Amino acid sequence: MTEHGVTAYVYGVVQGVGFRYHTQHQARQLGLTGYARNCEDGSVEVVACGEPHQVEQLISWLKAGGPRSARVELVLVEPRAMMDYTGFSIRY
Repeated sequence: MTEHGVTAYVYGVVQGVGFRYHTQHQARQLGLTGYARNCEDGSVEVVACGEPHQVEQLISWLKAGGPRSARVELVLVEPRAMMDYTGFSIRY
């Protein structure tokens, strides 16, 4: 299979609840690369690259609400050009 990438913007109560750390854990379990970072508007940007099935699993997890501490209201997903990330990190 060919790897592909997406950028997801997650809105709701997603900052200050460990969202990025839980997302990093989930992405690493799926073997994805990319990052999660807080945005100034209160959302979280998640960039995920990998096999299509694993990327879709992460997106489904985000849309299902992510970690229990969060309250996800909306997830917008856009295709992204593949980048060569090393692992899945948290950006500040």
